[in-house]
Amino acid sequence: MPFARLSSRRQFLRLGLGTLAALAVTTCMPGAWGSPLAMNVSPSAPLPPAKPRSPRLLVLDPGHGGHDPGALGLTDGTFEKNIVLDIARRVASALEDTPGVKVHLTRTEDLFLPLPERVALAQHLNADLFLSLHADSAPNSAARGLSTYVLSPHASDKLAGQIAARENVAGLTGPEDLNVDDPDVAAILFDLTTRRTRDVARRAQAGLVRLVGRKWPLLENPTRSANFAVLRSPEIPSVLVETGFLSNPHDEALLRQADQRQKIATLIAKSATSLLRSPLFG
Repeated sequence: MPFARLSSRRQFLRLGLGTLAALAVTTCMPGAWGSPLAMNVSPSAPLPPAKPRSPRLLVLDPGHGGHDPGALGLTDGTFEKNIVLDIARRVASALEDTPGVKVHLTRTEDLFLPLPERVALAQHLNADLFLSLHADSAPNSAARGLSTYVLSPHASDKLAGQIAARENVAGLTGPEDLNVDDPDVAAILFDLTTRRTRDVARRAQAGLVRLVGRKWPLLENPTRSANFAVLRSPEIPSVLVETGFLSNPHDEALLRQADQRQKIATLIAKSATSLLRSPLFG
């Protein structure tokens, strides 16, 4: 069931192993609980080798595709779907030989994939982090720079709400999707799961902006939130990344350059690697 996904299991396993480790240390202390066994255990006894940590999985979601071109460049008519697919491929290539990190794309070619299927794929793969890549348009053509969005029932600002509306907003996944017989238990589990997931997503969002923003232009107030359908998984930390706005001539010109797409892809890859290796993801 969705609430018992990989991230939750890791939490329980860490808790259980931590408790056992604490008991083991206490047992090895001279005179612990007055046990003769404790007195006979050498404090210098070698510890068993640590098990290698499972690779962290990043799922990249290039927005739009197929009959849905996404935003169109204001100056040159650039298709958003092509820009973000190329960036996603470059991120995947940059991460190909990165130890401890794996990457999967929701689409690898120009095809249309409904939003629920993108979320379902990430859930099926037990993703640790889900990044949906976009290069949208803004009502104000002066708006430019990278911005990020996490899930929220209410938009943090007017622009975030407008972007979410264009990206086919859907309601939050509800407790009925947890397949639990008792609705009260389901509601509690949903609340606990989504609360933790949103907290991790917000921290990942802040980390990504901090790392990418050192070498890439940022939109004013680049950490925003809105009710995006593609971010609605209750158990996978999810962030939507607007690499720029095709409604802005400078951003469109920037994203049309292969070397600049490589630059933002490299920055996203490095940022994702840093996040996935951090204590945030265990």
